Amino acid sequence: MVSLSVYFESPFWVGVLEIVEDGELRATRFVLGAEPTGPELYEFLMRHGVALLERAEAAPSVPLEERGERGERPVNPKRAAKLAARAAARVTRRGTAAQEALRLELESTKSQARLDRRERERALAERRREVAHRKRIERRRDR
Repeated sequence: MVSLSVYFESPFWVGVLEIVEDGELRATRFVLGAEPTGPELYEFLMRHGVALLERAEAAPSVPLEERGERGERPVNPKRAAKLAARAAARVTRRGTAAQEALRLELESTKSQARLDRRERERALAERRREVAHRKRIERRRDR
């Protein structure tokens, strides 16, 4: 039986190809880079699948008993989805250094705009209070 697992190992997405034969496990690990979509993963496997299988076949085998807790107890799919969502929430998508710089600049611009907006609203409220105060004084004088 052959299985493929794709997971995030900061800062890249990694794939593990496992081959289970005659109670023994052989595996190979490969780096994918950015998060692959389904079609990209399919294309990657079509292009490099044979080489990955050969690498896994050449890898030293490990008896399944030594595989550890994961081999004995499968993970509930709902729990796996929840853990993946938590991991994705912790990860910030950085991209290139230029993209990171643009993101920081955007954040600083947003915070400055927020401060400017508060100051304008405060000044407008002060102006309205002054106008109301003057009107009140004028009404008293007219009596």
